[in-house]
Amino acid sequence: MMVRAESMQETREAAGEAAGAAVRTESADADRVFLLGLGFDNTTERGCIERILGALDEGRGGWMVTPNLDILRRWTKSARFRELVAKADVVVADGMPLIWASRIQGTPLPERVAGSSLVSTLSAAAAERGKSIFLLGGDPGAAEEAAGVLKERHPGVRIVGTHCPPMGFERDEAAMEAIEAALREAKPDIVYVALGSPKQEELILRLRTLHPGAWWLGVGISLSFLAGRVRRAPRWMQRLGLEWIHRLAQEPRRLAKRYLVHGLPFAAKLLGAAVWMRLRGRGAAEEHRS
Repeated sequence: MMVRAESMQETREAAGEAAGAAVRTESADADRVFLLGLGFDNTTERGCIERILGALDEGRGGWMVTPNLDILRRWTKSARFRELVAKADVVVADGMPLIWASRIQGTPLPERVAGSSLVSTLSAAAAERGKSIFLLGGDPGAAEEAAGVLKERHPGVRIVGTHCPPMGFERDEAAMEAIEAALREAKPDIVYVALGSPKQEELILRLRTLHPGAWWLGVGISLSFLAGRVRRAPRWMQRLGLEWIHRLAQEPRRLAKRYLVHGLPFAAKLLGAAVWMRLRGRGAAEEHRS
């Protein structure tokens, strides 16, 4: 009973934090949906593509972050990570639990916007608009293989460079300078950074000031998906929010702690907070009517 009471208290506190964040930013972020305090852009995958390409046409760069459940969990626990995400221009929900939570609390997001999908769909649209792409990160050789797949699937796509930094690059100034030199030479419009979170966000923060006219997307394992090194879950599993089971089956040692120890309890906390927010909203509405 004590454990259950503590869990309920955590859920109420999380919902309270989310409500407070929504109130503080309501006027500035009317088009955002808040989950545990983090604001998500109320948009679709197509809307993201048009926003990026439209900004590029006008000479403006930007940064898109695609939090999934694990990234949202990190955001709630790390002040440094909250600082990083606050600097992004677009934040979209890459995870069905986040979509479910938005619906439960009565502020539904239109759809999941997955970074792994954007790598393909944005690249296809960029090919039609003549925008160039750079692939940064991934396992050794994955970026080159992914570039080959994109060129095969989307004739006319302009891949102007790939670069796989060595392990520990973030502590090696020579390795960092090599990344910067590669980007200076390529002058890309769009940069996919596939290094996992929060490493990719830290790198984007440093690099985007050197290339303010580019759009930056942290895409995690997406290059390995494209290259066929890691199999992505079937679409029906993605729609049902079961992609994590597919990933866990492929890499149990690496992902068991993330999904089972941290992910499932946090998902329960997120959904519980969404229920609490919904009930609070109904209570406030009934009080107002009376």
